[in-house]
Amino acid sequence: MSRAPARLLVVLAGVLALLALAGPASAHVGGEAAGSDFDGRIVSVTPALPGVTVRILQFGDELELVNDSGTEVLVPGYSDEPYLRIGPDGVWRNANSPATWINLDRYGRTPIPGSADPAAAPDWEQVSTRSEYVWHDHRTHWMSEGVLPPRVAEDPTREHVVSEWVVPLRQGSTEAEVAGVLTWSPPPSPWLSWPLVAALVVAAAAAGLVARSPRPLGALLAVGAVAALWHAVATPEPSVTTGSHVGAVVSALMPASAALLCAVLGVRAAWRGRGAMTGLLAVVGGWLLLVQGLPDVDVLWSANVASAGPQLLARAAVTLLAALGVGLVVGGIAAARRFREAGEPAAGHAVPVP
Repeated sequence: MSRAPARLLVVLAGVLALLALAGPASAHVGGEAAGSDFDGRIVSVTPALPGVTVRILQFGDELELVNDSGTEVLVPGYSDEPYLRIGPDGVWRNANSPATWINLDRYGRTPIPGSADPAAAPDWEQVSTRSEYVWHDHRTHWMSEGVLPPRVAEDPTREHVVSEWVVPLRQGSTEAEVAGVLTWSPPPSPWLSWPLVAALVVAAAAAGLVARSPRPLGALLAVGAVAALWHAVATPEPSVTTGSHVGAVVSALMPASAALLCAVLGVRAAWRGRGAMTGLLAVVGGWLLLVQGLPDVDVLWSANVASAGPQLLARAAVTLLAALGVGLVVGGIAAARRFREAGEPAAGHAVPVP
């Protein structure tokens, strides 16, 4: 086996190893949606509770409470019955609270057992040894799947406040309220993104199908690698029950680093006129871009984007990942076959430059 194919096999083995380590974490954190037309936010916590942090997740779908104080926090259910206790000895959930069963599903479709009664004595079950918890609180999000709120359905061309919500808390003898708002915004027009996606797919495919030199294919590999790195660095902070932000970014950087490696080798091969090798690396690189971009493709038709960076850059990165991913796979296969059949120089010999 010649040295060039042997090196390529080593690269492919490294890529597969990186992907095996990254696993599902290379996609959007927790496998949740990357975009939504709804958006929930917390307006205030009144009064402020020392050592207690409350955060809203997934565009209003979930609440996260972290209690670093030494005093237990009680979260009442929908009938003001005891629902959660979050404190130094962990998280305890009342099995007799209807909220325990309703909150198991995003749309409250879990059957409620007959023993669940707001007036019954609490039956506490420990669900975590840590002083933090994430749950679906149906006060914070829209509950009708596939149905728009009435005011949105009447005029879907502008932003609307869907609801203003309050979740009560009790820390020791202190009563508090978490107040927030749920909004809906019109999604972007498909004419803003899909023509660009189509143009990028065609450009990447043409770079392998008809370009006389492999250099355009190598240049697009480099652009895709930059998009992959930004997409990884801008990974949104996950919930405390999912993992640390640093860990999520490091996990997302694994496939992005593999894409960068393919791009470096692809650009080097393209510059030396090795079209067949550039094509093979473009196939691998395109596949890596698709692995990262496809799980988050819903940002292209959603008003709000989950990202640690600017939303515009998040949309641009996913557009490049998805479009160049498809185009590089097609163009790479074409380039590998076309340049091999053209009988390019053997590995280690540069193409004569006039």
